[in-house]
Amino acid sequence: MKICFVVNSVASEGAGTTVYMMYEAWKRKHEVFLMGVGDFSFTQNEALSIISTSLPANSKPETPEEYLEILQGEKAKKLKIVAKDLDVLFIRNNPTEESTGRHWAEQAGVAFGRMVQKEGVLVLNDAFALSNAFIDKLYFEELPASVKPASLITRDKQEILDFFEAHKKKMILKPLEGSGGRGVYLIDKNEKNLNQIIENLSSQGYIIAQQFLPAAKEGDVRVLLLNGKILQKGEKYGIIKRVSGEGEFRSNISQGATPETSELTEGIRKIVKIVGPKLKRDGHFFVGLDVVKDKLIEINVLSPGGLDGLDKIGVDNFSDVIIDAIERKIEYKKLYGSGISNRELATME
Repeated sequence: MKICFVVNSVASEGAGTTVYMMYEAWKRKHEVFLMGVGDFSFTQNEALSIISTSLPANSKPETPEEYLEILQGEKAKKLKIVAKDLDVLFIRNNPTEESTGRHWAEQAGVAFGRMVQKEGVLVLNDAFALSNAFIDKLYFEELPASVKPASLITRDKQEILDFFEAHKKKMILKPLEGSGGRGVYLIDKNEKNLNQIIENLSSQGYIIAQQFLPAAKEGDVRVLLLNGKILQKGEKYGIIKRVSGEGEFRSNISQGATPETSELTEGIRKIVKIVGPKLKRDGHFFVGLDVVKDKLIEINVLSPGGLDGLDKIGVDNFSDVIIDAIERKIEYKKLYGSGISNRELATME
């Protein structure tokens, strides 16, 4: 299998979920390539190509971290490959992590992904599904209200103030397009800079005002889904609790939260039972859900992470389960050819 992973840039990639999956695929002797969103190359009337990075033949990394170190080193193999010669293109770049000088990069992965998909390569998640869910917080609003806290998306200050009053003067404010807990505020009746916070966030785009859930003080739970179901290996699940640091309400690992083990609760089961079928129908192979008790607070279809966190707390990194699933899809593709659409194939078990 020839598989290429798309990230923001090869140089800036960290040893997280993407690298764990790459390392697992490489251990199985697959041809594994890494590329940034700026590494596509297109000439009219010629096949779309990719400037890829891969390990030199004599490499023997023993951990995902060593694997990445070689990829980012001087000995890494640089090769221009024809995109349609790939079996799989796995889009893993996070548009919200792009710097202000790289606006061109935000939609490049998905846009070129659609072109690669049209050439018959299996694209994960489905590139057209990613286009429809490109602003994942807006896609989140398509889900049933019964599993979500009350929310408002607007740039109008008065609407936000009215929402604040209607929810007992306590709410979360965050940018519609953002990740990693950046630009997220807990607002209560003691907040003296509310007008400035609203102005600052609205200058960046749309704002989400979300009902505050008291249980969020205890942290949230990242739930990883594969083919619309909870990532599972034997009796272990791809679930990780993220406990906020002292004085911090955000549960992002990047903001200092501590990963811990978590049980599969009835609240999580209910949420997955409701949202899983839609994610599967839409063509989302690998998805991250953020849950507080029995409420879904965020969804990540573009670049869900957590495998490295699960590995660090001794649960499992589940990369083998994910690569198993991709290998099965390639077998289905060989058997059925063009008789199955990319969207269907992306979530076939």
